Amino acid sequence: MNYSKRAWLLFVLSVFILQSKAQLIDENATPETKNLYANLQKLQSKNLVIFGHQDDLAYGVGWKYVAGRSDIKDVTGEYPGLYGWDLAGLERDADVNLDSVPFDKMKQYIKEGYDRGGVISLTWHLDNPFTGKSAWDPVKGSVKAILPGGEKHALYIDWLNKVANFMSALKGKDGKAIPILFRPFHELTGSWFWWGKDLCSPEEFKQLWKFTVDHLKNKRKLHNLIYVYNTSDFANADAFMERYPGDDYADVLSFDSYQYTNPETDSSFVKNLDRQLGLLEMLSKEHHKISALAETGYEAIPYAEWWSNVLWKAMSGHQLSYVLLWRNAGIRPNTKVPHYYVPYKGQVSEQDFVKLYKLDRMIFGKKAKKSKLYRYPH
Repeated sequence: MNYSKRAWLLFVLSVFILQSKAQLIDENATPETKNLYANLQKLQSKNLVIFGHQDDLAYGVGWKYVAGRSDIKDVTGEYPGLYGWDLAGLERDADVNLDSVPFDKMKQYIKEGYDRGGVISLTWHLDNPFTGKSAWDPVKGSVKAILPGGEKHALYIDWLNKVANFMSALKGKDGKAIPILFRPFHELTGSWFWWGKDLCSPEEFKQLWKFTVDHLKNKRKLHNLIYVYNTSDFANADAFMERYPGDDYADVLSFDSYQYTNPETDSSFVKNLDRQLGLLEMLSKEHHKISALAETGYEAIPYAEWWSNVLWKAMSGHQLSYVLLWRNAGIRPNTKVPHYYVPYKGQVSEQDFVKLYKLDRMIFGKKAKKSKLYRYPH
């Protein structure tokens, strides 16, 4: 055997060994949650990626609350493999979340997604408990105020319990607790949210994260959660890990990244995404975690070949468990600006998206169901 072939085999073996060590931080996780995590790990090791979409079943471009409808299904004939939802509003006892999705409908959509074999991801744009304003109220001292001993600590516990009540009530038609990819305090390296980098110290953030996980896992006995650590853009590995709470407090390493420039004249997004995915892949192997691109997209997708010449071009050389595209809200009534991130029927990038959908490595609804993600992997 020549040196190059031997080196390649050793590399493949080392990746397998590292990936095989990935374990959930919750030793008491439900069988379905353990199986989902193991299957996500297995798919990632095989270079397969689950495709997700935020608010997919609730609305799309030009429609809202139509039973069984999905913009992705309209274009491809099937649903995504992963469904993203947001819990913001539960803390205020609101009937709808920040995107006006009624929580009773959201529960039903989550159950539908799980029952058809899909994966569920939950984010929480919680209000600022220190000021009473929205998540986008970046006031210093907000995190410190809700830590143990802080003046708003009791209020944060109350809010956290409301979210726990919602998640504990999520059960499929099989009667089992639905496993959830829970992504709190997302985009933590940015400073547009009150928990962001410039608003608290790394130690304060770590303390908040650990308290949140310990409360949900140990106090509320929620054993159907997979905890997703999530940053925004990051310059290097140190920046990504600066606020990392430790291997005992996170199951998935991820980041969010969006296209803002014109990809036909500016290739910086592709290059940066490729670089960051490489760093993420390295860190996930070092820390024995699975990895994900937890949010991405290009608003209104004006470039017809964005899926093949941008997103897949950056992703294809890396191992990821899933990628989630942001929501399809249509035309915003107040600004008249189109706000959607996957194509609908007739949209300029529709055919290119179908090419992505047909790739063997991409997993949408039917492949997700066939993969039996909640059963023990064989």
